[in-house]
Amino acid sequence: MPIEDVRAYLRPFGLADRIMEKDQSSATVELAAEAVGVIPARIVKTLSFRREDGGCLLVSTAGDAKIDNAKFRSAFHIKASMLKADEVQRLTGHAVGGVCPFALPEDVQVYIDESIKRFDSVFPACGSGNSMIALSPEELYHSARARSWVDVCKDWDK
Repeated sequence: MPIEDVRAYLRPFGLADRIMEKDQSSATVELAAEAVGVIPARIVKTLSFRREDGGCLLVSTAGDAKIDNAKFRSAFHIKASMLKADEVQRLTGHAVGGVCPFALPEDVQVYIDESIKRFDSVFPACGSGNSMIALSPEELYHSARARSWVDVCKDWDK
C-alpha cells in the first residue's frame, strides 16, 4: 500500500508520525484544503511530467500555481507534457490523487517550485487520496530529496 511505503520512507526523517489520514477524500486541492482547514494555496500539488528518456519528473507546486510552459521549457529543456493517468502509477508508484514526492522509484526526479516558499507550512499528499502531512518548505525539499528549487509556475501571488 503506497501510504505505508510513504510512512516507511519518512520514518528516517522523523516525519512518519506526522502523516494524517482523513475520512474524506483529499484527492484534489480543494478537497484537501477542506479536509485540513487551510487555504487551497497551501496544498502541495505534485505534478508528473514525461522526460525524453521515457522516465518522469515531478514538480511539487503550491495549490494555486499553474505550470508556465515557457518557464518549464527553459528550466528543463523539454516541453511540459504531463503523464497520462495510466502512466502515473506505473512510473511513480502512486495513483492519481495520491501522487507525492516521497517513496518513489530511484529514477524519478523531484523538483520543488518556488511558489511553496511563501508559506510556513504546506500539505503534500502521502501516497493515498485521503492522506497528507504538514511540512515546512525546507522539510518538504529535504525529505523529497529534491534536485533543486525551480521557478516554473504562474498565477500565484508572490
